[in-house]
Amino acid sequence: MKFYFKCLAGMLLFFAFAKAYSFQFPEIVSNSLQTQGIDACLAKAKILPNLPAKNALVDQSNYDLKAVRLSLTVDPDIAVLRGEVKLTFTAMRDLTTIYLDFANGMNVRNITSDSGNVTMSHIPNDLLQIDFDTTILVGETRMISVLYDGDPVGTGFGSYAREQHNGIGIIWTLSEPYGAKSWWPTKQDLNDKIDKTSFEITVPEGYEAVANGLKGATTLAGGSKTVTWEHNYPIPAYLIAFAVTNYQTYTQVFEGSRSSFPIDNYFYPENFETAKQSVQLTLPMMRYFENTFGPYPFDQEKYGHAQFGWGGGMEHTTISFMGSFSQNLIAHELAHQWFGNLVTCGSWQDIWLNESFATYATGKSVEVIDGASAFKNWRETTVNSITSQDGGSVYVPAADTLSVSRVFNGRLSYRKGAMVLHMLEQRLGTEIFNQALQNYLQDPQLKFAYAKTEDFIRIVEQTSGVDLQEFFADWIYGEGHPSYQLRFKPEDNGQVKITVNQTTSHPSVSFFEGNVPLQLQGDGQMMKIVLDVAQNGQEFTVEVPFRVSDIIIDPETHIISKQNTATLDSEISAAAPRMRLYPNPTRGGFNIQSDQPLESVQLWDLQGRLIIDFELSPIVAGASFFELQRPSGIYFVTVKTVSGIFHKQLVVR
Repeated sequence: MKFYFKCLAGMLLFFAFAKAYSFQFPEIVSNSLQTQGIDACLAKAKILPNLPAKNALVDQSNYDLKAVRLSLTVDPDIAVLRGEVKLTFTAMRDLTTIYLDFANGMNVRNITSDSGNVTMSHIPNDLLQIDFDTTILVGETRMISVLYDGDPVGTGFGSYAREQHNGIGIIWTLSEPYGAKSWWPTKQDLNDKIDKTSFEITVPEGYEAVANGLKGATTLAGGSKTVTWEHNYPIPAYLIAFAVTNYQTYTQVFEGSRSSFPIDNYFYPENFETAKQSVQLTLPMMRYFENTFGPYPFDQEKYGHAQFGWGGGMEHTTISFMGSFSQNLIAHELAHQWFGNLVTCGSWQDIWLNESFATYATGKSVEVIDGASAFKNWRETTVNSITSQDGGSVYVPAADTLSVSRVFNGRLSYRKGAMVLHMLEQRLGTEIFNQALQNYLQDPQLKFAYAKTEDFIRIVEQTSGVDLQEFFADWIYGEGHPSYQLRFKPEDNGQVKITVNQTTSHPSVSFFEGNVPLQLQGDGQMMKIVLDVAQNGQEFTVEVPFRVSDIIIDPETHIISKQNTATLDSEISAAAPRMRLYPNPTRGGFNIQSDQPLESVQLWDLQGRLIIDFELSPIVAGASFFELQRPSGIYFVTVKTVSGIFHKQLVVR
């Protein structure tokens, strides 16, 4: 059934008058002023078991990991990985012990250090404890080498996988969020980025090995091939990756805003021609993202795609691993090079800074490539998914960060956050919003480093000059979504009075403040406006060059909402029935005296929430009693008759 709200006349603080113009940019109608105004890419959100995280019982902040050199010997037909990792680190304070993350199921064969003798203990919770025989002083830089082997056990989204495609072996890694330690000793936190990463990968001839950064020398010896790769940008451990199979390569060249660079594609031979056609979209997407977000962050190296055996994609820095080459997946993983790789979420609670931003960028790429109608369809699908459940916050609760399925929840961490960004763009305007994104990406404290949600809020507020604390409190930290109940009353003087009420789907948010787009219709004409709604019962008066007979709420799907209604206010009827509510105030119930039969009676609280929808047996005109046991306070009763909706304030003592 439709829900109708009372105009809370005693609570109205302001009236907004707006002059609006048909077929122009919508206006923001404010109380004080007028200002003008996805499934493939979400595959990481599949349901997964909880995983052990980085061990919180040891302190890894005593060293800064500067460089990593991985020497790996692998064969897709052999289970065992043999490796040596050389880690260069700087002491952040005097130390004699450091801890590395490394799976207990792997074997450590030897550890050496340029600092002298070391001892090692492979302790529970996937930790390597390394003890030095001399103190390493703060500021000193040292190197350790770990020789290891084993059959890595895949966790999470794979971590380390050995599979086949078309009868040919393949090895690939995907370490997000906690899987790097499955296949190499590292420090997999979200505080320390590694300044330089190198690979030396030895594979059987006939295979190709791909990794982050630029490809170096390739050498052949004794039926084996050794390929080197080097990456010279800061990178978190979870974005370091490699893959090995019989790749067939295809290279594009992008003329970037600062320099040209290759886009290297590694395809399965059996998919080469179709994949080659699909990745042609990468160039216009790269152009759009550069124009919108700033230069491609890793333009001194490369971008590229490597096909792998997982259903989604993974945004490894400079080389996205792709389960398919759909338009949305190409856009999503490319956008991550800015949002997730240049600036990385500083905790898994803040994963929306990676995933929501990449999903938002995916939607914008739909608009650029396929047009406004396709983008509207994308928004409709996204909002339908978001509102399919009543609760859930974009920001991940601390207790849920070990649940990979919650961290990468497609409805919340991807879609809802993406639409929140779209709403923020609608509120601030595209120019200011894009400038805020660029300021965020170029902030010297965040660029090639980590960010928290409060960092993004701070930068957007500084850029726009708008206080957005309530907006983010509602939409990022709070749960649920609004439903709008709008009443309108056309006047004879070229105006329409509009009263807006709202119910929320989750009690964590009592009211979602923000813009509500409307399309006014009547006499074969239409006009679009945007109301800046700050409270229940808020009334607006809008000048309209025609008599309004209907209003459509959010016709273009620019906001997150559900089950909205707009109702012609029958209080304008001169033949309104006589109605009385008593006793008022009351302690235990109330009577309604009406000269017309009652169709519905509802009780609402001051937050606009429906408290009771009274069950009615056939009621004739006259007096009816309604039993009520509620805490003391002010409520509102809505009564529906054949003549319309009527509203009464009720005080309970």
